[in-house]
Amino acid sequence: MITQNSRNTIKYAVFWYNVPYFIVIPITYLLVRLMEHMKRGPKSLQIVFTGSNLTHFGGLHLLQKFFQKLNLRYFLSHYIRFSQRNNRYSVAEEILALLYPIMLGLGRIETFHLLKHNGVFQYLTGLPAYPNPTTLRRFLLRMSPLALNKLRRLHDKIHLTMIQKPTLPIRVIFDLDSTVLVLYGKQEFAKIGYNPRKRGRASYHPLLCFNGITKDFWHGELRPGDTHTATGILELLEASFAKLPSSVRVVIIRADKGFYDHKTVEYLESRKALFAIVAKVTKPIKAKLSSLSYKKYTSGIEVSEFTYQPMRWEKEYRFIVIRRPIPDDPSEQLSLFSMGKYTYQVIVTNLKLKPLNIWKLYNGRASVELIIKELKEDYPLAKIPTKHFAANEVYFHLLLFAYNLINWFKRLCLPKEFQNMTLKTLRMQLLFVPGELVRTHNKPVLKFPSNFWYKDKIEYTLKQIEKVKL
Repeated sequence: MITQNSRNTIKYAVFWYNVPYFIVIPITYLLVRLMEHMKRGPKSLQIVFTGSNLTHFGGLHLLQKFFQKLNLRYFLSHYIRFSQRNNRYSVAEEILALLYPIMLGLGRIETFHLLKHNGVFQYLTGLPAYPNPTTLRRFLLRMSPLALNKLRRLHDKIHLTMIQKPTLPIRVIFDLDSTVLVLYGKQEFAKIGYNPRKRGRASYHPLLCFNGITKDFWHGELRPGDTHTATGILELLEASFAKLPSSVRVVIIRADKGFYDHKTVEYLESRKALFAIVAKVTKPIKAKLSSLSYKKYTSGIEVSEFTYQPMRWEKEYRFIVIRRPIPDDPSEQLSLFSMGKYTYQVIVTNLKLKPLNIWKLYNGRASVELIIKELKEDYPLAKIPTKHFAANEVYFHLLLFAYNLINWFKRLCLPKEFQNMTLKTLRMQLLFVPGELVRTHNKPVLKFPSNFWYKDKIEYTLKQIEKVKL
């Protein structure tokens, strides 16, 4: 079949075949010279190092304006106080010197020195000088016994205010999870425990709770690597409930099978909380699966339910069963219990929704796994800064404070299409903007590129920041 493109190709070929050589040769020569000229770069370009007011962190101004609206520096100065041997930097300045690199993706503390030579960054953040890595590590170690609890209380205080914006919440979803932080040095409390990717390597095993609606970090603890998933869960739940604003009427807990325990369920019942927790498929539960009557949906999912009182549990509970045919492609295998031709997932719940809707509600918990992935890849959660557990614990809570600051900034100030961006994407789209600091009529002006494609987004964000009120 001859297409229009084929006809054009044939037509041009016939033309070049029939055209005289005295025409072809000059045209070919001109085309070759034109292509050579296009490949050449500038020959006489001179390089000078006089641009003292340039930065590629121009978008950081947006974050700084937001922090000013939160009175962040004031809170850090007045709520976190302790004596220091080196008075060159205030406590607030050293905390900010740790927070900003976390947000900017500089990773390990050793790379923070890059900001020491960025005068515009220091001007925008109000940091007249920048501490070296050794100073910051010593600060983390000193802060642990003297001010970690103060930092956590301040974080909770600001969080209580921000959770009530833009409207008072009446429902909160607690998504519980733990994760493994692999260690490569000789850190304190580095223990060998459950580690699916680096078997036999020491790790930390933090326990985390997030708000499944706003994605805010709610509460968490850094723990040694050999700690069981559910260890400390009752204390974490107690602390999480204590932080609820008075407007909340409904609390839902979503958790995986690591938190399947009668003590956890009994505590949630005592707090009149709703829950959907993946159950461990014990022998009694396994025996029920094949004899149930399943309802099939067009998606291929089949659901059923039964009531059952596990050993040592106070009463019967409702169990939801979801099963799907095992896929032919092994790469599509689900990390669920398999029996016969099906994979199964069992959820214990006190919700009164239909089985399929309970399963869909529970699946929303996948967002917490994405958050933890972001904390490891975009934030330096997986990069442990010191060999001291106490200092690492402070850094752990500073990092989660930084995560919440960014989350509040996205939720309250950014356009909707930016609110679900990961921090890595947000940096590339909005924070890493070339900027030049100049003075016009004796006033500082931050110049952005004239053709910057997100000009309207920056202007929108600045207007939204002005609307933020504590």
